Amino acid sequence: MDDEARWTTARRLLHDDTLKPESRLAGLLLLLYAQWPAAISRLTVDHIEETGGAVRIRLGAVPVELPAPVAELAFHQVAVRRSHTVLGRTDSPWLFSGGQPGRPISAWAMGERLRKLGIRLAEARSTALSGSPPNCPAAVLARTLGIDITVAVTWQRAAAEDWAAYAAEVSRRTSSQPPIYEQEHRHETRRSPRGHYRSRPRFRTHLGHPSRGPRRRGLPLRAHSRRR
Repeated sequence: MDDEARWTTARRLLHDDTLKPESRLAGLLLLLYAQWPAAISRLTVDHIEETGGAVRIRLGAVPVELPAPVAELAFHQVAVRRSHTVLGRTDSPWLFSGGQPGRPISAWAMGERLRKLGIRLAEARSTALSGSPPNCPAAVLARTLGIDITVAVTWQRAAAEDWAAYAAEVSRRTSSQPPIYEQEHRHETRRSPRGHYRSRPRFRTHLGHPSRGPRRRGLPLRAHSRRR
C-alpha cells in the first residue's frame, strides 16, 4: 500500500456511513497513527479525553489531538461503550469489546475486522510510519505513538533517507535537462547590394552560436537547400 492508497482508504473510512463506526475508528488508528491491532484492542475509554474543546487519544506517553472527523468517531465509540456498561451493569472499560463480557476484542479478531475493510496490516503500518515527518525526533515519535524507541529511530532514519533520495533525484533530473531554446530577437543592420539598409533578426541556439540563415545571398531558401 503506497501513500496515495492509504489516504484513499482513510477518506473512505471517514465518510462511509455504511460501515460500523468502531471499524472505521480502528482502521483510522492504523492508517493514521500506525497502531497494530494488538495495541488497538487494548485501548480503553479512559484513553480518550476531552479538554478545552479538543479530543485527544493517549497512544503513548503524550496524548495526540484528533482531527474533527476522527474525534467524532472516537467520542461516539466512548458513548456507546459507556451506555452498554450501564445497561449491562458490567464494569467493562474496553473501547473495543470482545465476545466475552468484560473482555476486549482479541488482536486476531481486530486484525480480521481490519482485513475485511481491505487494509493490509503490515503494509498500512509501514506506510504510516514512513509518512512521518523526517525532522521529527525519534523520541517524540515514540512517546506520541507508543512505539519502541528503536522502531522509531529506524523509521525516522528511513524517512530522512527517502526525502534525501527524492531531493537528489529531483536535482539530478533538473540538471540533466537541456536548456530551452531561446530566441533573442537581436536586429543587426545590414546593407543590401542596392544600397538600402535592412534589419534582420538574429537567433541564438541552445549552443550559443548565432544562426544567420543561408549564407549565399540572392538565392531563395529552396534553391540553397537543393544546391547542398
